[in-house]
Amino acid sequence: MLKYFKGSIFVTVLGLLAALYWGMHKHPGSEFLCVFIVIFLAILEITLSFDNAVVNAMKLEKMTPQWQHRFITWGILIAVFGMRFLFPVLVVAIFSGLPFMQVVNLSMNDVDKYTHYLQMCHAPLVTFGGAFLFMLFLSYFCHEEKEVHWLSALEIPLQKLHMLKSTEVIVTSVLVYACQTFVPEEQKLSVVISGFTGIVLYLLIDGVSKLLEKIAEEKAKLTGEAVKLGFVGFLYLELIDASFSLDGVLGAFAISKDVIIITIGLAIGAMFVRSLTLFMVEKKTLQEYLYLEHGAHWAIGFLAVIMFVSTYHEVPEVVTGLTGLFLVGWAFVDSLKHNKKLKQTENNK
Repeated sequence: MLKYFKGSIFVTVLGLLAALYWGMHKHPGSEFLCVFIVIFLAILEITLSFDNAVVNAMKLEKMTPQWQHRFITWGILIAVFGMRFLFPVLVVAIFSGLPFMQVVNLSMNDVDKYTHYLQMCHAPLVTFGGAFLFMLFLSYFCHEEKEVHWLSALEIPLQKLHMLKSTEVIVTSVLVYACQTFVPEEQKLSVVISGFTGIVLYLLIDGVSKLLEKIAEEKAKLTGEAVKLGFVGFLYLELIDASFSLDGVLGAFAISKDVIIITIGLAIGAMFVRSLTLFMVEKKTLQEYLYLEHGAHWAIGFLAVIMFVSTYHEVPEVVTGLTGLFLVGWAFVDSLKHNKKLKQTENNK
């Protein structure tokens, strides 16, 4: 286990020391509170993103060792600096019309004003993430060739929807349109644009990914090698991670107003999620536990719906985290039962 998580442990120690140092200089007398908040945010990020790790593992298995390594190294830099700090600043700059560097200054020195602007962007941000993730959810369960079902009463009817062309786009578009009816008038257009951007971006990345997979499969038939993806697979994972992180980044400001403390806490959590992903890939966890993928995708579906709802009604982070953990945990337990039945059947033979 240490082999997979030693990088995460190193980042944790470094992060806690950084939080202590930042607290001593920025919040004298509250440095240990800063450390506690970092630990809490890290745990929250891991809880919210456990299903993300399962989905990441599915895609990572098809990537070359080189790009797997880049997902852990380059990917963590993108996840930490890009999605947890730079992306919110960029979004605030776009929606507020303020210069980028001024928003950076606000995030460091006038957090209340920065948080105010970030909350103004909440509805379009979560609509984008919700649309992207709901497309991912429907694409998995409406797949024509899907043979294994976990919650059969729900999954078999869902699969039959593949007979209706562009089911994913139609259903997700309806949800995006429904969201805009609940938000204030001045946010309606931005919510619709953000939602449809999420749909189009998913179709684009998923389409290119499938095309390259087919090319790789044809090449693999000739060479006898396994199908492996590179940059497109990496980009696909980063977009999934970005969609997952939106809700967590916005929710973190309810716990702390210090953007540095938030970034450190979420960075530690993101590192553990990546280590967990690599662990599942190398240990072939998804092959061993049959229904884990199903549980993760149901969790993604619920997360997407929660993100849509949060455009007009606040949903506590604990609800999001516990829902995902419950569904993945349930799938894991049912996978264990399935494996036990298989062993009993084999023994009886």
